[in-house]
Amino acid sequence: MKALVLALSALVRKAPVAVIAATVALTAVLGFFAGQLEMQTGQEGFAPDNPELLASETLQERFGSSSQQVVQILVQGDDVISADGLATVAAVTEAVQSSAAGQYLSESEQQPGIVSFLAPVQQGLALTGGDPSQLTDEQLDTFFTQALAQTPADQLGLIENLLPDGADAQAAQAEQGLMLVFLDSEAIPGEGEEQFNQVIEIETGLAEAVRSADLPGGFSAEPFSFSLLFGGQDEFASEIAQLFAAAFGIIILILGFVYWLKPRGRLSIAGSARRSGADILLTMLTIVFAIVWMQGFGALLGPDYAGLIGGLTEVTQIIPVLLIGLGVDYAIHLTTRYREEVGSGATVGEGIERAVRTVGIALVLATLTTVVGFLTNVFNPVPALKDFGVLAAVGILAAFILMLTFVPAVRLLLDRRAERRDRLPREALDATGDRVLPGIMARTAVLAERVPVITLLLTVVVGGGLGAYGLSQLSTEFSFTDFVPDDSPVVQTLETIRDEFGGGFGETTQVLLDGHFATPRAHNALVEAQGELADIENVTTFGEQAAATSPVSVLATELGGGPEGQAAAPDPALAQAAQQAGLGPDLKVSEDADVRALYQALLEAAPEEAGSVLATGPDGALDLAQMTIQTSAGEAGAGELRTALNDALAPVKATGVEAVVTSDVIINEVIVNALSSSQLSSLGITLLAAMVLLVITFWIDARKPLLGVITIAPVALVVLWTFGMMAATGIPFGPVTATISALAIGIGVPYTIHITHRYLEDRVRYPDPDEAIRSTVRHTGGALAGSAFTTMAGFGILVTSSLTPFRQFGLVTVYAIGFALLSATLVLPSMLALWDRWHRRHDDTRADTREPEAVRAGS
Repeated sequence: MKALVLALSALVRKAPVAVIAATVALTAVLGFFAGQLEMQTGQEGFAPDNPELLASETLQERFGSSSQQVVQILVQGDDVISADGLATVAAVTEAVQSSAAGQYLSESEQQPGIVSFLAPVQQGLALTGGDPSQLTDEQLDTFFTQALAQTPADQLGLIENLLPDGADAQAAQAEQGLMLVFLDSEAIPGEGEEQFNQVIEIETGLAEAVRSADLPGGFSAEPFSFSLLFGGQDEFASEIAQLFAAAFGIIILILGFVYWLKPRGRLSIAGSARRSGADILLTMLTIVFAIVWMQGFGALLGPDYAGLIGGLTEVTQIIPVLLIGLGVDYAIHLTTRYREEVGSGATVGEGIERAVRTVGIALVLATLTTVVGFLTNVFNPVPALKDFGVLAAVGILAAFILMLTFVPAVRLLLDRRAERRDRLPREALDATGDRVLPGIMARTAVLAERVPVITLLLTVVVGGGLGAYGLSQLSTEFSFTDFVPDDSPVVQTLETIRDEFGGGFGETTQVLLDGHFATPRAHNALVEAQGELADIENVTTFGEQAAATSPVSVLATELGGGPEGQAAAPDPALAQAAQQAGLGPDLKVSEDADVRALYQALLEAAPEEAGSVLATGPDGALDLAQMTIQTSAGEAGAGELRTALNDALAPVKATGVEAVVTSDVIINEVIVNALSSSQLSSLGITLLAAMVLLVITFWIDARKPLLGVITIAPVALVVLWTFGMMAATGIPFGPVTATISALAIGIGVPYTIHITHRYLEDRVRYPDPDEAIRSTVRHTGGALAGSAFTTMAGFGILVTSSLTPFRQFGLVTVYAIGFALLSATLVLPSMLALWDRWHRRHDDTRADTREPEAVRAGS
């Protein structure tokens, strides 16, 4: 560690121009690769490897997307079952048909391309030739109730589901209603991601057309689909850019305060402004370089090259803001120490070398500990958090290298020129420790000097109690919609559909059937399972039957007994195969039936319909099947729905068939469970790894391994205090806030390391331990305060975000930084004072037994 720091300091002092040139060149190369980073969408980066995710990927690969895409349109008004409601439905229908989506409507004899809550009225008017514009509200109400009475049970169930929960259809009054637009995704050109992007573009155009439709006064129509949510990624990217720019601007302003030199001696106000401005520009430029390095190495580690991490996710895109905060910390400590050294009489070269040597040793240890803390995320089951840990570690290493090479190299060239002209403002630089923040922090040293035991007892009791409360009260939540602005009309429409329509029609739950499913036992068990679906809460039903498609339902439809209508003339070969299998009216087969032959006949008779539920391998043999169920559980009911479906499928599983229930909301629940289970394990691993590293380092450097434990102990309090504040302010544990363990340790450990190292130096300088504590808290504590306030302001800008996770992350980070400052300047000095007293009681007059050359160089 010392060798590395000495090498860096020597390199900077001897070849500053070469260091700058190499930095610029490497940044340019990495900037080229940084432009190749790609964004992952949806749950792709969040879902851990598990049966549900693997089943979803298998179904997507083998069966493709659903042949139908459903866009739900929420119509709202004083009374949507009215003449104006009918006019609204007509206007929306015309808008959809005139948009690009009009040519991709999925229409059949059983199902029109657009279905509305007023479908009975529209069908009746079409049959009678009535003029919808001539209907009064009373006539429409009568027409609606009469049409409902004549609607078949299966269709009646659909109409009732298009009205809000609790609405009385017979009363013909409701303030909201749903329209469904069915799109034939197979007709949309392209494959894979290209087709996916086409769907987003088409549905976005549909949404714009609906929103611009001329509707009666007091009525509105707002579309929703998950493709429209994915289409909001541009909004997300714009939000990130705005937050980054705001954080950048605020930190520049605060750095102006931190770096400002009070005009003194030969330093004028203009000169102070120039020097402070140069330090600000150098700091922010270096942070930009670090971000470019992180992104460039991220691309090299990504799918297109090494394949060690995935693409960018919503979580990893906040790393640049993180690097601003941590990078500023490095710069403030280095700049403050350099000013202190030059102000005390050292030459520019000596000041640079001493600053790099003294602060550099602490920074190396802080960097290694922080990197280890973030890299413990590789054990996290959520891929996005693994990638976050790797990229954050890369970015922190980049910031460290640049801050200890590029920054001092540039400052060396700038100040050598001033030194040669005898214009170096040494008097002003020497007054750095007399500024406001160092003075305030120095006063807090009285706690460590006079009441260290009481200070520790209070902080441990309060911290332990707050932490225990937080860990017991924290909830775990995840929703992809969290990464869409709260004021997005798509999100607001989704919330209304969930609250008023039980989730609506956008949710599909799939069951992957793998193994020996084409056997009599498995087939009959599947018949029983499908019959039980209608009794499961949150499974959509039409009449008394569940809205589910499977080999059983397709078989029933093709033989003339399905809920979608009677087959005019069943395929002869299929009818013969059914007869040979002993297929009865209940769709069960005989115990010795050749079910595989029956399914093959089904595929030949109806290749498109059967192909949506049966898949064959390269040899043409059946190897997979799926069941698709329309559900409305939402994220709140995903766990109960999965349990109920698994119970219904138990007879199928008992035959040896693998039946995996999956859907977007179920995968969300899996993510929540993975995050919840990883809370304590991630915290324990991170703290243990950091402590082991510190213990080994202090044992090697100072033969004081206990210092490693002392240095990490306040950081544990930071984590506990932060968890407590999260619970107290209602912030849940989620994909973004799940980084809090690594973040709190990543911020807290450098703070405590700087205090411990500076105290060991000051203990050599000053025979009085109280004086050493005051010096440490004044100089390093002052730098820490400036760094903390700057970082808090940078992260605090996230509180203004319209994205819920980022607002929460901003608050949590502010908590962590504030607590890290308190623990480093209040708790740790008290621990160091007690540690020092213990050594003195054992006749150890020097608590620091390291080789003192490095610290004496700065004295």
